[in-house]
Amino acid sequence: MFRLILALCLLNLFNYTVAAEPDSAQENTSDIALTIVQDKCQHCHGMEGEASNVLYPRLAGQHNQYIVKQLQDFRSGARKGTMNDMARDLTDPEILALASYFSSKPTLSHRVRNKEFAQVGWYIFHRGNEYSDVPACSSCHGENGEGSDKLPRIAGQHKRYVADQLTEFHNRERTNDNSIMHSIASKLTEMEIHAVSNYVSGLK
Repeated sequence: MFRLILALCLLNLFNYTVAAEPDSAQENTSDIALTIVQDKCQHCHGMEGEASNVLYPRLAGQHNQYIVKQLQDFRSGARKGTMNDMARDLTDPEILALASYFSSKPTLSHRVRNKEFAQVGWYIFHRGNEYSDVPACSSCHGENGEGSDKLPRIAGQHKRYVADQLTEFHNRERTNDNSIMHSIASKLTEMEIHAVSNYVSGLK
């Protein structure tokens, strides 16, 4: 009887330890991310990924794998920008932790002031422009701008940031993920770029 009770106790202890390990690992990942966000990320992207400055992208609710790829590209230099110095010393576990942290934050949106102009953006986003052979943005980024693991969520993004990125793609100044987006953005007029940027900023 004693041996049976001891065996059951040991089994319960083993099960508790196994069950506790994922929680412990999750807490450790969160602690890693929080430390880096407090030391580096918050100055531009905010503690919640809200990016109060329109020059920097909102990361709240961005797809986990997309964040991982962009940080890895900044680290390797495949994507050029101010993030190169920030990402240079990040380890793979730190990148994964940051991606998990920001992707879990609630999504945000802007109040669109110029609704008539945004309707031009709605048309380009959902219908494209058959006269200049521009495909609908929604065909890749989703009907609500939700994106995917490989394509960014653009819903609620700062309109200034979206316009800047489209302009970089247009001029082939963006150094990663450029081939497909250049072929599209190069056909957009400046008015279309800003109209689309206005429209997607109001999506959530």
